[in-house]
Amino acid sequence: MNGTSALDGRGCYPLFCCRDWPGLREDIDALGEDLVSLVLVTDPFGDFDPHDLGACFPHLFRPYKKHFVVDLRRPASTWPEKTHARYARKALQSVKVEYLADPLEFASDWVALYRNLIKRHTITGIARFSPDSLCKQLQVPGSIVFRAVHCDETVGMILYYAHGDTAYYHLAAYSDKGYALRASYALFAETLACLRSTVRWVNLGAGAGIAGNVEDGLSRFKRGWATGTRTAYICGRIFDPKRYRDLVRACNHCNHTVAGFFPLYRSGEST
Repeated sequence: MNGTSALDGRGCYPLFCCRDWPGLREDIDALGEDLVSLVLVTDPFGDFDPHDLGACFPHLFRPYKKHFVVDLRRPASTWPEKTHARYARKALQSVKVEYLADPLEFASDWVALYRNLIKRHTITGIARFSPDSLCKQLQVPGSIVFRAVHCDETVGMILYYAHGDTAYYHLAAYSDKGYALRASYALFAETLACLRSTVRWVNLGAGAGIAGNVEDGLSRFKRGWATGTRTAYICGRIFDPKRYRDLVRACNHCNHTVAGFFPLYRSGEST
């Protein structure tokens, strides 16, 4: 942390996944000598007992966001919503969806599309990925990438990560033409259909922002594809109470009115 030798930790962005949840507490306990605090957001498909996980994180353990999920074993006729299905059919008259066996071949397209997303939504903080970061994300084991094409031009791309029997929607980005053609509907319709042969579940994530507003545009879009929701929990643990209190007292940017923010000494930092 700036101005101090203290260290804190947080789980991988945006979700913390674990193969051996029962063994997590032993690993977390072993971090005590190195960190002031630790915060993470659980995988909604995590195979953990909430009581046990709450004991591992005694200072903060509560439901955080509802993630929209798709059960791909459900009959295709029962989802998506009719409006989404209609938009998808119309978009697919102009847009073709392709699976990318070698995503790096289209890395420059991916960077350009995401740059457009940054500009369109004024993205800042950790989600304002650099070109190098975006290219590396295409190479993560388990990545599944598709693109939307109109007249030989890439107008949208979507990235999932497969983990076990679940595919996690990570990012999608579109050109201005892609937005005009509603390429997002074509991409989601076709990719969800393709994923039926490889995974049981798809996690589409939650709404935007810290609170995950269920009525924002992103939530409405994801809800239209989903067959249900699952809860992600936010977990926090203080390993060094004295240092934690000292950091809060010394913090000039802390917003003490943010209920439940953890760790509190980071509440005023840009994200």
